[in-house]
Amino acid sequence: METTQHLSEQRIADAWADLQAHSNSGNALQADAYRLAFADPEFLLRRETRGIRFQLEMLKPDLAQQQLGIENTIVVFGSARFREPDEARANLEKAIQGGDAETIRKAEAQLRNAHYYDEAREFARIVARYSRGCPRHDQLFICTGGGPGIMEAANRGAHDEGALNVGLNISLPHEQSGNRFISPELSFKFHYFALRKMHFMMRAKALVAFPGGFGTLDELFEVITLVQCKKAKPVPIVLFGSHYWKRLLNLEVLVEEGTISPEDLSLFKLVDDPQSAWDHIVRFYDLRT
Repeated sequence: METTQHLSEQRIADAWADLQAHSNSGNALQADAYRLAFADPEFLLRRETRGIRFQLEMLKPDLAQQQLGIENTIVVFGSARFREPDEARANLEKAIQGGDAETIRKAEAQLRNAHYYDEAREFARIVARYSRGCPRHDQLFICTGGGPGIMEAANRGAHDEGALNVGLNISLPHEQSGNRFISPELSFKFHYFALRKMHFMMRAKALVAFPGGFGTLDELFEVITLVQCKKAKPVPIVLFGSHYWKRLLNLEVLVEEGTISPEDLSLFKLVDDPQSAWDHIVRFYDLRT
């Protein structure tokens, strides 16, 4: 059985190697009826095969995480634009030398928010240190969107402690790659936002949202909605940085207008330091620390 499986895998690998060699030689890829279907990009990228692509984006990260025992994750969101303090200070100095007022303003904001990078990194360290002493099935693994900024910081914190961590990157018009702190075997790339979102939720035992933009808000409100509508199990939803979130969100208006219930405001918790974020998760699950 193992020999048969090996031969099958080898044939698939050979088919892809032939296709790659064809491309590397400078020959344009043309539709070819004789090419194996699974090694035929023109076929796989047809509108009619979109469902197959959905299945593949669901299956590939799922199998890889199963094989490594990644069953429980803490998802960390936040701005891709925040930088670690040293880099932010250097950027401000460079902006001041350049003299452009708008560039200076952006650099000042970047430095003002740089502490969130360090705090996301420390939060991930706390999670990794806790998980180190747990059986594999009880361990919690940091999972991010795989990009720079807060995502990099969280992956970096887990990496600091030698812990496996997950990055779910997305292909964008302005290409970005997974940050260097993601465990290579758990660094995934998606085309479809919907499938990426499903993978965030499939293993999530908590969501920690640092200050961020549209992407952070998108993921945050999706999780809150799923929990509110009982389409997902309740999980701790932590908003890190109360000053930021209180200025951005006035959700009491929704209660006043009757569009949500007062108890819906208890679906999330505002915190201002990494230990408090972790303590909320510990209390929610009654973890032994």
